[in-house]
Amino acid sequence: MNDVKTVITEQFKNFGIIRRISKYEEKATYQSHYLGLLWQVLNPAIQIGIYYLVFGLGMKRKDIDGIPYIIWMLVGIIAWFFINSSILGESNSIYKQIGMVSKMKFPVSILPTVNMASNFKSYRWMMLILFTSMFAAGIYPNIYWIQYFYYLFCMLAFLFAFGILNSTISVLIRDYHIMLQSILRLLFYLSGPIWEFQRIFAGTKHAWVTRLLELNPIYYIIDGFRDSLLYGRWFWEKGVQTIFFWLVVGVLLILGSHIHMKFRARFMDFM
Repeated sequence: MNDVKTVITEQFKNFGIIRRISKYEEKATYQSHYLGLLWQVLNPAIQIGIYYLVFGLGMKRKDIDGIPYIIWMLVGIIAWFFINSSILGESNSIYKQIGMVSKMKFPVSILPTVNMASNFKSYRWMMLILFTSMFAAGIYPNIYWIQYFYYLFCMLAFLFAFGILNSTISVLIRDYHIMLQSILRLLFYLSGPIWEFQRIFAGTKHAWVTRLLELNPIYYIIDGFRDSLLYGRWFWEKGVQTIFFWLVVGVLLILGSHIHMKFRARFMDFM
């Protein structure tokens, strides 16, 4: 637990550095592009348009449970884009920036958080588009919307814990980052951002598959956002999933912090 305490304390103590580096990375990524930071919104917006054409118009889905499909999809896919880009970016964050770390004095553990902070700006713009679309569709705030902040915290906690683990393993085993990309492609279809796997297995002898897939932490987050913004359901109504989610986050954080603290003094030896 001392490793967990150390890693978390480093995030708070270096919050200013995290903000400055994340802003620098945003500008550096798009500085050679004519549209600059506008690509933070355009890139996911184009992908959303493609998915809607294929899974919405192509499959003739007008609504799900009385909710316009485009709104239902937006809630899930915006969260997925942030989760996906953060997991992949965090995984490569230490390996990519190890040269800078060797010349400057700040803890390596903040690099996954820096990447997550860089992605968060794009996420905020996409959420603005979502809320505008919801208002246009006649969906307005209610008491359940408060719960959005709980699931936002869940998402950030999961990404932080998973990021510490992934970034360390990626330095030790370079194949891990490539394997993670393949796993995330599969999780895209098993986490519910664009379709409901429950309806596929409903009423069949394979209904247990649904219960198993619902234990996926990413599904818990995406479904939680929909519960808060669209369906009006509280998180404590999913007691087993909630307990399991926080157990997963706790294990990832303890394991990731321990491995990180054990090997970070030797990162340069693995490069």
